[in-house]
Amino acid sequence: MASGFYKVPKAVNEPINSYAPGTPQRSALLETYKKMYNQKVDIPFYIGGKEFRTGNTVDIHPPHDHQHCVGQYHTAEKEHIELAIKKAAEARVKWAATSWEHRAAIFLKAADLLSGPFRYKMNAATMIAQSKNVYQAEIDSACELIDFLRFNVAFMTEIYTNQPQSAPGIWNRMEYRPLEGFIYAITPFNFTAIAGNLPSAPALMGNVVIWKPASSQVYSAQVIMELFKAAGLPDGVINMVTGNSAMITDVLLDSKDFSGVHFTGSTPVFNSFWETIGKNVGKYKSYPRIVGETGGKDFIWAHSSANPQEVATAISRGAFEYQGQKCSAASRAYLPKSLWPAIKTSVLKDMASFKMGTPEDPTNFINAVIDNRAFKKLSSYIEEAKTDADAEIIAGGNYDDSIGYFIEPTIIVTTNPHYKTMCTELFGPIITIYVYEDEKWEEILDVVDNTSEFALTGAIFSGDRYVIDIATNKLENAAGNFYINDKPTGAVVGQQPFGGARGSGTNDKAGSVWNLLRWVSNRTIKETFVTPTDYRYPFLQESTLETVEKEVENAVEKLKEFGKDLQSKFKKH
Repeated sequence: MASGFYKVPKAVNEPINSYAPGTPQRSALLETYKKMYNQKVDIPFYIGGKEFRTGNTVDIHPPHDHQHCVGQYHTAEKEHIELAIKKAAEARVKWAATSWEHRAAIFLKAADLLSGPFRYKMNAATMIAQSKNVYQAEIDSACELIDFLRFNVAFMTEIYTNQPQSAPGIWNRMEYRPLEGFIYAITPFNFTAIAGNLPSAPALMGNVVIWKPASSQVYSAQVIMELFKAAGLPDGVINMVTGNSAMITDVLLDSKDFSGVHFTGSTPVFNSFWETIGKNVGKYKSYPRIVGETGGKDFIWAHSSANPQEVATAISRGAFEYQGQKCSAASRAYLPKSLWPAIKTSVLKDMASFKMGTPEDPTNFINAVIDNRAFKKLSSYIEEAKTDADAEIIAGGNYDDSIGYFIEPTIIVTTNPHYKTMCTELFGPIITIYVYEDEKWEEILDVVDNTSEFALTGAIFSGDRYVIDIATNKLENAAGNFYINDKPTGAVVGQQPFGGARGSGTNDKAGSVWNLLRWVSNRTIKETFVTPTDYRYPFLQESTLETVEKEVENAVEKLKEFGKDLQSKFKKH
């Protein structure tokens, strides 16, 4: 039982290890990578704290060495998903009643464990199965996930302290209850931090969760489950299931106990969720919360007053870090004709220095794309660009899947601002550039705004404050995360809450109070200390003048009656 109003430890962003040559962190991480790369893991799925191994397995192959196998994971059948619903409901009884400070302590401990003994294992798993270099793994699977865990606790206490006003004789309170049922969390391959946050954020608020990680992220997902168990998370609070996505979704969305979905993935899949939930809405105990971050066609726009070197660096980093597989990666750019030669020279120089290969070599800036499907999609767009009259490949354009799924960082320059790769989400190391006449900069802002169905991230570059003001206003609906004189990637928890609108999702801002508020159902409590005992309100009472007049009228009537009685008596006598 709580006996105080507790202050949680102040949330600060986790320091990022540089992994520079000669550092002990670099040696420790590469040693862990090598050890894990050369062993075979047998990954179960987890329901009610129990490990399940069905024998129906899928092999895990590093994208940068697809002939090598680092292990396998087991897949669930329909009866297992039904069991997960049951076990989540059983776990909810105690978990929903657990005091907030104990829930907070579990996830704060998980953050400290990840900052320490779990750091290299989490990073190495991400490097192996998701083909991230040492730095990209560090900022994602270690630092960002640690930040989510710590800052979410701070945001939770901020929510709980938001209480209504009370009047004399009355105490008003706001209770933030978990939702009635379970949350379905679906997470992508590209960010281990997202995979950890989507199930843990609702769980922190007292909910139980059934979590399906992406098939290409199961290796680090298992480490996340190990982390939560080591931190003391009770059995059944977060249940991790793997297997056929359609089957799992059908079973969960058909349950009366389904109370919400926390999703990061493609727009078409998220749209299908909305459709299914709408059809099933009569089955549910409550209207489900639908929270999602989906696609993006993120932009860089530059004005002639911009610094060309700054724009070039934003392209080199924003378009090509993690092979352009960040939700926020720049994939279209609009550059003024006067700056284009200088920007082009700088970017081409950067790209000539890029090294590509396995994450085991920390000097490799570029690694493999996630799988064969992504490889085929990206290579097909490159081949089309080679023959299209309104497109020219000025850098890259090569690809090779003989060892791993390697796509060379590629720049397409188009004379058509609506060329297919300016509009279509590619999710790879390809950026398309349209060069415009300097004086048409305002017109191009309208093109930027209207070209894509998405509105996730975007960046503008200018040295003119008036231009910045105009561009910021014109593009107010074009990006949920908007950057001025910076690349459109790298949102930090506690600094830039992340999420977009339009076709990019519900903009519920992961890493903020706005996201956590989606996982509670408020109850207002009013307690009255002296309870009324008479139904009559003051407005029902008559005024003093009216009362006096009535009393006078009554007195007169009584006098008249008295007079009549006297007259009657005199007549008798």
